[in-house]
Amino acid sequence: MNLKKVSLLVVLLLIADQALKIWVKTHMHIDESIVVIPDWFQLRFIENNGAAFGMHIASGEGFDWGKLLLGLFRIGLSGAIGWLIVRLLRQREPAPKGVIVGLALIFAGAVGNIIDSAFYGLIFSDSTPWTVARFGGHYAGFLMGRVVDMFYFPLFQWNSVPPFLRFLVDSNNYFFGAIFNLADAYISVAVVYLILFQYKYFNK
Repeated sequence: MNLKKVSLLVVLLLIADQALKIWVKTHMHIDESIVVIPDWFQLRFIENNGAAFGMHIASGEGFDWGKLLLGLFRIGLSGAIGWLIVRLLRQREPAPKGVIVGLALIFAGAVGNIIDSAFYGLIFSDSTPWTVARFGGHYAGFLMGRVVDMFYFPLFQWNSVPPFLRFLVDSNNYFFGAIFNLADAYISVAVVYLILFQYKYFNK
């Protein structure tokens, strides 16, 4: 696997992630749901301040320094992963293809969510369909935009949830109430894959 193929993979992953997010952003109202598979899978449009799987970052009044720091951290981490991919491809004994693909998925996922927070606040004016900035002004500055999430799997209700497991359910007590996007999925799948199947390479 060479750098050109990895770059093409990352571009295709980013296009898929951004195309879905922009479609949801421009065709759905905030908290609107489209049932794809009854009682199992929905497209549900929410936005969050930058954390993964629909989680929100608490911020007080005034400028959101936490969100800015998260954005800068993500940019730095993405740069480090990109550098690592290039280094692994150029070393005398190239890393296994699975390692490179896994790191490319993580890189694409991180960059996909960076694009949301960096530019969506400048492109879109608010959370209603078709309200792009040229029609009404942007709602947030650079790195201050919100991340678009849409995949929702309300698997079953768990009505007697212990307090320490509340994070596993949503406000209606549906198990795995997290709402996530393609970028989150890229990262999660890649991390699990690397841990389960490529740990020997990293140990070495």
